[in-house]
Amino acid sequence: MPTVDLLKQDGTTAGEVVLNDEVFGIEPNDNVVFDVVTNQQATQRQGTHAVKNRSAVRGGGKKPWRQKGTGRARHGSIRSPQWRGGGVVFGPTPRSYGYKVSRKSRRLAIKSVLSQKVLDEELIVVDSLTLDTPKTKDFRAILDNLEVDKKVLLVLENTNENIFKSARNIPNVKIVSSDNVSVLDVVAHDYLLITQTALEELEGALQ
Repeated sequence: MPTVDLLKQDGTTAGEVVLNDEVFGIEPNDNVVFDVVTNQQATQRQGTHAVKNRSAVRGGGKKPWRQKGTGRARHGSIRSPQWRGGGVVFGPTPRSYGYKVSRKSRRLAIKSVLSQKVLDEELIVVDSLTLDTPKTKDFRAILDNLEVDKKVLLVLENTNENIFKSARNIPNVKIVSSDNVSVLDVVAHDYLLITQTALEELEGALQ
């Protein structure tokens, strides 16, 4: 079973943590990870793009000229698509880009990216993160102690309010709760920083 060092928030070692082999010790499946990341990116697209078709553009209520006898082509509206200022044909309309991925695939993908973090030595487990008062400067000092100088995904237990408030203003730091870890977030950050309590909650949810 994979193991990682258990650190204190001052950067010293407090022991080792034995990770769940079913969550952090599988062989990563890159194809499934790609599918799930693509799905999550598609779901995040707003899809608010829109154009006006011939029924939505202004004007064109009157037939521009009579049907026959002018020698010109017949037209019923100056807002038909071939006219300047007319409607757009087959333009984009508001839509959702989201689609479903099976629960089994999503679970395999999150286990794959977590296992990859262990293989790449980018998983940092701390026994706890505590601050008496919310203060960004104090949390930045914790990151310095842990030698975290890149993009980091911070996974906390739901009750850790002071740390959440202290970390939310720091660039390249994203905070999520243990029940809201996504494949896209893990892939998008260089380090995964997680408390021991949140680790146990995450393992329990993925078993």
